[in-house]
Amino acid sequence: MMPDISSLPEEPGCYLFEDENGKVIYVGKAKNLKKRVASYFSSSPKNPKTMILVKNIRDVCFIITNTETGAFLLESNLIKKYRPRFNIQLKDSKRYAYILLTDEKFPRFVVARNRKEKGEYFGPFVSAEKRDRILKFTRMVFKIRTCKKLPKRPCLRYHIGLCGAPCTGNVSEQEYMESVRGARELLRGNASTLLGRMKREMKKRAEKQEYEQAQVLRDRIIALEALSERQVAERVKKYDQDIIAFAEDGKRVIFHVFNIYKGILLNRQEFEFEKIPDALSQFISRFYEKNPVPKEIIVQENVLDDALLSFLEKRAGRSVRLMVPKKGEKKALLDMARKNILAKEKRNEIALEGLRKALKLQDAPRIIECFDISHLHGTGTVASMVRFRDGEPEKSGYRRFKMRTVSGIDDFASVAEAVRRRYRRLLEENEEMPDLIVIDGGKGQLSSAVSEIRALGLNIPTIALAKKREEVFVPYLSFPLNLGKDEPSSLLLQRIRDEAHRFAVKYQRMLRGRK
Repeated sequence: MMPDISSLPEEPGCYLFEDENGKVIYVGKAKNLKKRVASYFSSSPKNPKTMILVKNIRDVCFIITNTETGAFLLESNLIKKYRPRFNIQLKDSKRYAYILLTDEKFPRFVVARNRKEKGEYFGPFVSAEKRDRILKFTRMVFKIRTCKKLPKRPCLRYHIGLCGAPCTGNVSEQEYMESVRGARELLRGNASTLLGRMKREMKKRAEKQEYEQAQVLRDRIIALEALSERQVAERVKKYDQDIIAFAEDGKRVIFHVFNIYKGILLNRQEFEFEKIPDALSQFISRFYEKNPVPKEIIVQENVLDDALLSFLEKRAGRSVRLMVPKKGEKKALLDMARKNILAKEKRNEIALEGLRKALKLQDAPRIIECFDISHLHGTGTVASMVRFRDGEPEKSGYRRFKMRTVSGIDDFASVAEAVRRRYRRLLEENEEMPDLIVIDGGKGQLSSAVSEIRALGLNIPTIALAKKREEVFVPYLSFPLNLGKDEPSSLLLQRIRDEAHRFAVKYQRMLRGRK
């Protein structure tokens, strides 16, 4: 079954392929998410491993990033987190390299694949080519040594003007460390600060008639100003950040939390709540009751009050910054988080609107409940019911049923019992009813469900979804509706049906295991 990719955004980011159990089996990056994911399902020739991967894909999730560079780094972190089996087979998921300032008397700048050695790290760098270019430039401009052991006499690099030759005392330790400090500023992305300081120092040297030193500084300034490409290393922060964005829709609020560790996007979490006053403030306090509090929390509107800040700082054991950025890098990160919410909402809106039109409903079915029956050769029959709200699972609403009145193989009676018990309970407790009920099966299962719903005095639109051709049966037609297997509305129904099936089989196996 091909997942719904019709509403994927045409933006850079990472895509996650999930199997029928909801497990991430592959993580990839893309300059254009829609085009890249669509290429997996095209008719072009593919290698055997990719063909196996495609057969196992049941759903696609995505995270939008502001740049392709951000997608590179995020992909690496997602692979580390999920350990998808197809990534392990198809590609090496090693981390991007750093530049290390070694912990020595006359330190060197070297490439490091991990952070095991002592010293100061810069990066990680997404592109090996750009990393090597910046490393070469740093060594050349600041005349940093590259030899592992200090030789007894100057090497070729000294004679061609690429090294200050601290090995022979040609440059003092103090002078060498001043060059190292300049190189560190450059690698930290503070080129403008470094240039200002060097220009002031050059002027001072010239006034003191120390023309040789002034000339060295002048050459460095010219080289730095000629460096047209901006620093490519991710700016290493000494603190962690969380970005909290939200969007309101009718009676609910959707929150996305992006966790950023030392400047690198690591993870996205998604939450949904009923719309309440001060939703953002209440979400922050509830979220950080169970999660670590970062040094900085970026939000899209001002929620700062003494009680909330005091709570966060008490949880963290240190000061916490809660801010609403208006421009710059932090504003760009917040915009990226909001873009992810809106892209996902658009995807589900298209599918739900398609269902409304196909089933001739008055409104789009925001709450959909789906039933499935599972048994082993007629024994241990159980039913599952899953609830989706606005196209996404609402797992707190999932229910499972062990059959009380049915024995042997009788799917019609089993569907009837599960439906009767579910909606009788909702009536008794005056709980919210679904906008659409989906039954896994054909005309027979549908008739059993509709009879029970009408007997309870309810008028809830009910359909059945048959697995073989993904046909949709409705009570008032003798023939099935053909929504198109690859249409967003049909794919959403298939996803809900597959989730109900997974939940039923899991319960049936659990009961069998107990026996």
